[in-house]
Amino acid sequence: MVYLTASLGFVCYLIYDINSITWKNKAFQKGFFAGTVFVALATVLIFVENLNYIQPLRAAVFGAAGLMMFGLLLYTLFFALPFEATYVEENREREAYMEGVYGLCRHPGVLWYAGMYLCLAGALGTKAALLEGVFLIGWNLLYVIVQDLVVFPATFSNYDVYKRCTPFLIPNGKSVKKCFHTIRSRCTMK
Repeated sequence: MVYLTASLGFVCYLIYDINSITWKNKAFQKGFFAGTVFVALATVLIFVENLNYIQPLRAAVFGAAGLMMFGLLLYTLFFALPFEATYVEENREREAYMEGVYGLCRHPGVLWYAGMYLCLAGALGTKAALLEGVFLIGWNLLYVIVQDLVVFPATFSNYDVYKRCTPFLIPNGKSVKKCFHTIRSRCTMK
């Protein structure tokens, strides 16, 4: 059931993204929300299916690390982007945001997402949880590849520049410095 539910979630994400650049059908605009519901349900199913195997100490250590990864994921997706330019100003040309965690790599959420599912598998301590987590990570990788090759170049006017100056997924020394420099600069400006 986890595999089907997770797959439905990512299919909804893909339909949402493709709709945003091609069809522009209002019915498909709810795809992101629907995808999130399916992925969250798949996560709950992983937890429930493996609940009987939890060992408290292992669960506490991996659970704390997993919560940290989940916090980083939420921060990256909803708080690291400038709110006005991202969600409010619709009539201006959209540009990819290249600072903070988005200076680290083009898809930093994938790092935290993978960490979260690997920590969940560690907390639950089963091969089934690990395989299900890896399945969700695989879907997420496929999803960001489609975003990187098709959706984002059609969405952001500066995506070619972003691709040239920021690694796809694995940060390098230069991108780590850029990430911390822009975060530090924002903190000193406040």
